[in-house]
Amino acid sequence: MNLRKVSAVSAAVVALALTATACGSGESEDSGKGGGKTIKVGIKFDQPGIGQKTPQGTFSGFDVDVATYVAKELGYSEKQIDFKETPSADRENALSRGDVEFIAASYSITEEREAKVDFAGPYLLAHQDVLIRADDKIGKAEDLNGKVLCSVAGSTSAQNVKEKFAKGAELKEYGGYSECLEGLQTGAVDALTTDDSILAGYAAQEQYKGKFKLAGLSLSNENYGVGVKKGSDLKDKINKALEKMVEDGSWDKAVEANFGPADYKNDPAPKIGDVVK
Repeated sequence: MNLRKVSAVSAAVVALALTATACGSGESEDSGKGGGKTIKVGIKFDQPGIGQKTPQGTFSGFDVDVATYVAKELGYSEKQIDFKETPSADRENALSRGDVEFIAASYSITEEREAKVDFAGPYLLAHQDVLIRADDKIGKAEDLNGKVLCSVAGSTSAQNVKEKFAKGAELKEYGGYSECLEGLQTGAVDALTTDDSILAGYAAQEQYKGKFKLAGLSLSNENYGVGVKKGSDLKDKINKALEKMVEDGSWDKAVEANFGPADYKNDPAPKIGDVVK
């Protein structure tokens, strides 16, 4: 009789344990697919206007606005988004390791990258351009001949200009974009080059407003996409979110909020799947 009671109690305990395990497993599976606890999203932390972490610990920039909108469409509130810094050199690895669910970090779609990850979008068509002082005139790339062009260590943008458009340009290498901006302000350099969206973000900073302008040269096409792990079903869901962002006007508002102060002449929102070569 006592043995039967003990067995019944044991069975109940096992049933409860199995139920708890099943519930815990469900929460874990949901954590990366909307409605779960958090979603990990890769962004840049050091690009004003694109993706930046402020001293107060908040995040701002066009890519941040895109990522936030997409995450909400996937079922996550703003508080459930866990932004992770993903430097350019580590973006593919971050996705393959599962460190992040998706990446919005001035991530240009290229054939080489598409072999490693999938892309939703594009959600922005940027172009390589040059940033100059507000009172200077650079109407075409050839005008950079004889000018001092700022080259950031590790970047190929300035070298591309010198090799393809202005062989007579002088390259001066600095450690980062902020140093280039200081050099541009003091006259140590005449121009800074990278994607126009990134340049616009820097020029829109409070301390630089009205001091610099983009030349509008459009030296290349850079199709920014949202990177996801190869084969992920998030690609189609993110594409739908991006389409909705454009349709309801949120895309235009994000462009104006992040690039407007630099008088950035952006292209219209690209059509999903339409990668401009």
